[in-house]
Amino acid sequence: MKTRLPVRAAILKRKTYEAPAEGRAGKIRLDFNENTTGCGPAVLRAIAKLTPQQFAMNPENQAPTARIAYHLGVRSEELLLTNGGDDALRVFFDTFVEPRSHILICEPTFPMYRYYAEIAGARINVCRYDAQQRFPLEATLTALRKKPRVFFLANPNNPTGTLVAHEALRKILKAARNTAVVLDEAYVEFSGFSTIPWIRRYTNLFITRTFSKAAGLAALRLGAVIAAKDSLAFVRRAMPPFPVNLAALVAAEAALRDRKTIRAYVRDIQHTRESFAAALRKLGIITFPTAGNFLLANFGPTGPALFPNLERKGILLRDRTKDMGPGFVRITIGTPAEMKTLLREIERNWKKDA
Repeated sequence: MKTRLPVRAAILKRKTYEAPAEGRAGKIRLDFNENTTGCGPAVLRAIAKLTPQQFAMNPENQAPTARIAYHLGVRSEELLLTNGGDDALRVFFDTFVEPRSHILICEPTFPMYRYYAEIAGARINVCRYDAQQRFPLEATLTALRKKPRVFFLANPNNPTGTLVAHEALRKILKAARNTAVVLDEAYVEFSGFSTIPWIRRYTNLFITRTFSKAAGLAALRLGAVIAAKDSLAFVRRAMPPFPVNLAALVAAEAALRDRKTIRAYVRDIQHTRESFAAALRKLGIITFPTAGNFLLANFGPTGPALFPNLERKGILLRDRTKDMGPGFVRITIGTPAEMKTLLREIERNWKKDA
């Protein structure tokens, strides 16, 4: 028997989101901005101590949240833990966005902002980074006069690596008095630049974080929303009672206690990032300034032929040809050995002129 299901129009209009790649284990994973070294040993030890009885209980997150908040320099009531960084973004649509209301984004950027907006049936206003991947401040300030429900800004931005400075952010927050400003700080450890100290001054400021990057916990899916107590209270109303699993809570606490491991990893990435970018420029490849654990490069017209060739050799990059132009690619910074292998294959296979 055939039936006609009452599917929402917003769902009928869009395609199913498909993960860009599967079967990545054992390859050089420079496509998802993951920690390619892996989580620290303290995380593995902490998870190994969990008992069968603990796995059989619903997770109790009040005490772990308080301890994680302490490590982040905020109060418990200013921190909301979520099922990954993506879930930290989704909750803003559940809280603030009505069908056909407006949100504001600056593209190219993290695609989940647009993804959730389309599902919510929201209208999407877009400002664009310029050819040098500089942030469109004046256009953003103008767009904020239309009072979008939410403005999403990745800082540093993915994939451009652009970091918006404090002065510009203050202008945005002052201009967005009727807008929830969501600063996505997924790569904050690599930029060293956070607005957490501002949350009690700007009640329209919401900061999202993830434990998937520097902490190396992508498989456990843990994210966070940080904001002033009264502002965050509205977001809490849109959350289920058990949004975070026990293993993620235990792993996050262990990672935060082991700051030494994270700091050493971040230093290595920053050093490797600069040396790798310099090596690409020496070959005549255009790179853009970046404050993340990745860099954006433009290999030009011959780039689209190179990237599948690298993939066949087990080196995965994030090809951005479709949305940024032929030859654009985002490259996660991996270990020195991984980057050396990538550079060697580029030197062997890339031809500057078509």
